[in-house]
Amino acid sequence: MGPLFNIGIILLFGYLGGLIAERIRFPRIFGYILVGIFLEPSVLGVLPSDFISNSIIANDFALAVITFSIGGSLALSKLKKLGKGILWITVLEAELVFVLVAIGMTLIIGRGNFWQGLPLALLLAALASPTDPTAILAVVHEYKADGPVTRTLMGVAASDDALGIINFSLATAFASALLLGGSFLNLNNTLLQPLLIIFGSVLFGVVLGVVLGALERFIREPGALIAIVFGALFACFGAARYFGLDELLSTMTVGIAFVNISKKSEKVFSLISSYFEELIFIIFFVLAGAHLRFDTLAGSWVWVLAFVVLRTTGKFAGTFLGSNLAGSAPKIKKFTAYGLLPQGGIVVGLALLARQDPHFQAFGTILVSLILGTTVIHEFLGPLFAKFAISRAGEMKKI
Repeated sequence: MGPLFNIGIILLFGYLGGLIAERIRFPRIFGYILVGIFLEPSVLGVLPSDFISNSIIANDFALAVITFSIGGSLALSKLKKLGKGILWITVLEAELVFVLVAIGMTLIIGRGNFWQGLPLALLLAALASPTDPTAILAVVHEYKADGPVTRTLMGVAASDDALGIINFSLATAFASALLLGGSFLNLNNTLLQPLLIIFGSVLFGVVLGVVLGALERFIREPGALIAIVFGALFACFGAARYFGLDELLSTMTVGIAFVNISKKSEKVFSLISSYFEELIFIIFFVLAGAHLRFDTLAGSWVWVLAFVVLRTTGKFAGTFLGSNLAGSAPKIKKFTAYGLLPQGGIVVGLALLARQDPHFQAFGTILVSLILGTTVIHEFLGPLFAKFAISRAGEMKKI
């Protein structure tokens, strides 16, 4: 019946699913994802497969606004006391996950042949390290949470995407070198290019954030203010993709710059939260659930289970070590790791990017299938653990 009908079904049934989840004391996005699973073609078949495969513009729209809101949560005035803890936790949890998943998946995939399993394992390890901040943001806003654990969660989740990009660039370089006999392994591909992407994305985001902060001084009407903000975000996202930068890091940096220089930033983020956030979350998470393929999970359940266990172990161990090295508060040490389990967003995008690389044709499809399967599992369970973390930390203002 056309794309508009499908979007209408997503919004109506997604809202209903979120409402039911809320009534039984689950986070609303738990209901959104469950609705997406039921609507996808291989279950009830309500949403056609071509609509799901062509839904990239809806995902991009949601991700641009969501990452901007995540950046808006990183006001320097709130993070000064937590900065050291965020740095240590981010580095150790992301890199320990990378190491554990790389070693574990190499042994499982290679079945005794270390070098055979290593290329795919390196890519899976790189995609395991980031945390999806959208799920955390959804839970934090739903329960109006705030406090040291909440701000640490948001800071770490917003920061380890950058490390994830570096890990992915290094992993693709080494995996290609292993497959090509080492000809691809050089300083430019393994170090300079990833650093250039990170630096360029941050610089681009800062410039647009400053420009946006200057423009908002001349705008009084709320509708016009939102139009300018959304216009800047979409232009940033599209331009970053065109120039080979990281779209999510760029739009997130716009939010960071904007919240720290603009006097109207609180009003802008309040408008987005009040009038657009629910719409965006429903679309994004229903579509995420609709990407699940049960045949992939059934055929590769050992790999999927190993990935989930290794990633979870790395998140908890890295958070424990990082928070202790930083001398963080006891409840940060105890509860932060529970909120770092969601996986998605940039991870799915990077997996699709790897599938397009001719070097990885032999296992590109299985890479995407595994990541989609584990992503839905983490997105399904992650909000429950995020709610547990902020609840046990005593930072929920809405029960």
